[in-house]
Amino acid sequence: MFDGKTLLITGGTGSFGNTVLKRFLDTGISEIRVFSRDEKKQDDQRKKFQSDKLKFYIGDVRDPGSILSATRGVDFIFHAAALKQVPSCEFHPMEAVKTNVLGTENVLEAAIQNGVSRVVCLSTDKAVYPINAMGISKALMEKVMVAKSRELAKSQTVICGTRYGNVMASRGSVIPLFAQQIGANKPITITDPNMTRFMMTLSDAVDLVLYAFTHGNNGDIFVQKAPAATIGVLAEAMRKRLGVAQHPIDVIGTRHGEKLYETLLSREEMANAVDMGDYYRIPPDLRDLNYAKYVEQGETTITRAEDYNSHNTTRLDVDGMGELLMKLDFFRDLVAGRTPTLED
Repeated sequence: MFDGKTLLITGGTGSFGNTVLKRFLDTGISEIRVFSRDEKKQDDQRKKFQSDKLKFYIGDVRDPGSILSATRGVDFIFHAAALKQVPSCEFHPMEAVKTNVLGTENVLEAAIQNGVSRVVCLSTDKAVYPINAMGISKALMEKVMVAKSRELAKSQTVICGTRYGNVMASRGSVIPLFAQQIGANKPITITDPNMTRFMMTLSDAVDLVLYAFTHGNNGDIFVQKAPAATIGVLAEAMRKRLGVAQHPIDVIGTRHGEKLYETLLSREEMANAVDMGDYYRIPPDLRDLNYAKYVEQGETTITRAEDYNSHNTTRLDVDGMGELLMKLDFFRDLVAGRTPTLED
């Protein structure tokens, strides 16, 4: 589907964007546009990949003009630009709104105006039952995406989304932090050893987006079934694999806006979710505001289900977590004594 096509990645200089470039540049794709506001990282990518298929656009999703210009002639968009750090969004919530909510509106409007065929918006488990500004802004981003998709019955543009948990060894994740602390002979700092998180590799994240791209209809959100581990198990698995089983650990307490566990699907979403095997599809509620007519048609249902969270999914033990860590280039370099490279 990508042969001869043009793909735009917003926030394309991040971990996700770098993984997409590795996966796609050697395929039949015609052009990949990297849209971001970081000219240094764009220059780093230019030197690293040295591909004529790669084009760079300086801009910000907050600026409608810059994203409108970058989407001209584009077939597909992966919308990954976002403010993602929970504590920084807690202290600057309006900045999260400007990028995650208003920025998404700008991207989708530009896509519709320029006749983009498909847009996949990347969200997070923190958008489900959100308690922090980052999660609230991402939940609103999803609402913007679904609301915008309702307007597209006669449009050529399809807008859908993905939602996933912690991406291992991505920029800002705890694995590089723990590795740095071990390397510097400093204690590993853990917020709460009983805190659970879904575990996904960057390759898993790209697979999820591609699955949504291939199977998504307007307003759909896709979730990958993923295992989870406690932060304590993650730290123990890293110590075991790196041969420093007795490395000290300091428990420092939860940071601003952190949950004990994350949820990928709410109870209400699980009641209507479609099991696709390795993924769940959350279809949009396509009713309009004339609710009475749906009662007359007998279309109302009441279904109760359990939510899908990092406490009730498959739980990894230390050995299982260690095996998952060894799927990461970053971690294999650590174990082999090589200097690991973190995609950012």
